[in-house]
Amino acid sequence: MKIVSVEEMRRIEQAADAGGWSYDTMMEHAGQAVATAIRKRVSDLRKRLTLVLVGPGNNGGDGLVAARYLHDEGCPVAVYCWKRRKITKESTKGSTKSGEDQNYRLVQERGIRTLHAADDADLSELRRLLREADVIVDAFLGTGVARPIGGQLKDILDVAKHELREKREARETAEMREGGRLFPSFPSFPSFPSFPFVVAVDCPSGLNCDTGAIDPAALPANLTVTFAEPKRGHCLFPGAAACGELTVADIGTDPALATDISLELATPQMIARLLPARPPDAHKGTFGKALLVVGSVNYTGAAYLAGGAATRVGAGLVTMAVAESLYRVLAVALHEPTWLLLPEETGVIAPDAIKLVREKAAGYQALLLGCGLTQEKPAVEFVHRLLDIDQAARPRIGFVHSHETAEKPTASLPPLVIDADGLNILAQAPDWPQRVPPNSVLTPHPGEMARLCRCKTSEVSADRWGLTQAKAAEWDQVVLLKGAYTVVAAPDGRTVVLPFANPGLASGGTGDVLAGTIVGLLAQGLAPFDAAVVGGYLHGLAGEIVRKELGDAGMVAGDLLPRLPMAIQAIAN
Repeated sequence: MKIVSVEEMRRIEQAADAGGWSYDTMMEHAGQAVATAIRKRVSDLRKRLTLVLVGPGNNGGDGLVAARYLHDEGCPVAVYCWKRRKITKESTKGSTKSGEDQNYRLVQERGIRTLHAADDADLSELRRLLREADVIVDAFLGTGVARPIGGQLKDILDVAKHELREKREARETAEMREGGRLFPSFPSFPSFPSFPFVVAVDCPSGLNCDTGAIDPAALPANLTVTFAEPKRGHCLFPGAAACGELTVADIGTDPALATDISLELATPQMIARLLPARPPDAHKGTFGKALLVVGSVNYTGAAYLAGGAATRVGAGLVTMAVAESLYRVLAVALHEPTWLLLPEETGVIAPDAIKLVREKAAGYQALLLGCGLTQEKPAVEFVHRLLDIDQAARPRIGFVHSHETAEKPTASLPPLVIDADGLNILAQAPDWPQRVPPNSVLTPHPGEMARLCRCKTSEVSADRWGLTQAKAAEWDQVVLLKGAYTVVAAPDGRTVVLPFANPGLASGGTGDVLAGTIVGLLAQGLAPFDAAVVGGYLHGLAGEIVRKELGDAGMVAGDLLPRLPMAIQAIAN
């Protein structure tokens, strides 16, 4: 599924219309999809009033179609129009002339209650409808609006937000007082969805669907139903927070019209196709061997989490290469891995460990470097030696001739995942991109990305997707930039955004779980880009499973480990 700009979506619709799939047909499908999405999520819809807020353009037309479908299914519906031309049922009866508002006419023919802002100067009728309604459909403005909201529309949206807030507070107060209790017992918590339930058609009015900027007047949605493809602004903050649940409805456009767009949104179907095969006659060698060079005396948890994740995603054999003093602590908690005990200096892997790691690495299909290593001098020297960048780290004196440029490491390493302190150590070397084997997987958070790019973290956040794409190509690496809506880019331009924004994952150790997940998939034979995409998706889905079970406050990284197999099972099924 592609993520498109407003202009790209406009071109898709134009091409579909030119090919015989008309705008009217697309609008019919869009409105029907909105009605269907509401019906699936709201119980007793025939007993609840749905208020459709209709604007002057195609977005308003989608809302009118949705109102018609809900009415035809026996649901009470009211329509409130802003700047949409008023026409009477009598004046349009039997008319089919070109350019008429067919969807408004069909609403009128059904006798659906319709009011206009032009006839409601003090917005009292709007307030009355908002107090009656349990479902609010925002079809005022579509994806192409970028100007600030002002005038009467701002007043309407301000009234809507005020009335919905008052209504929600009244319901919460009633629930808290139920049965004379100051606080509700668990059974009295409202079940999903809570009311009033706000549905945005294509996007909340006021969302910039290219940048993710959101107008202060915008009405946040519980559900956004967008069409054909998700838009960039649906996955960019702060606007993404106003979308609620995002669902993408098919309106009949040919997916081939979006084949030239490189930016994709990961879907369960995509991940299912990429999952490593699990043949019934397999043995542990079938699923590969992963070597994890991780941990230190102060960060034993990082090693535990990474190793646990690699085993939980199905790697055949996981070997923990750790400072010798860590073994007694970790082996008690991790029973499945084998161990490669390394020389150390004050609880940190020593530079002398390089020979042992290089000897053993040749027998593995994937190597993870970085989680919990620290940036102490011995660890820095070890990483530099492993990647042959110890000389590059020292500045040269005098002129540097072209034949003296740094060369790639000659010693062979298995496919590589570099995370956390591995990335921070790399960033200290002036020419680190020339020293890392091509097509390795780098997994920075925004701060680490800024250090690698030698820029400010704010610059990373300002253009997460563009910067990740550019640096993946420049560095010849797979880059996974962590955060809400994690993005993964390949050197050839392929870019996938992961559909997860879970505050529960914003805690120490979750990145170690992600790195271990990716190296475990890499060991099973996935290509580096595919391993990063699948690993990131499974990690995010495991987080959603935990959030559903425990909530997002108090979720800890260890909670993800037993949910990784559950995530794989959910995708495989």
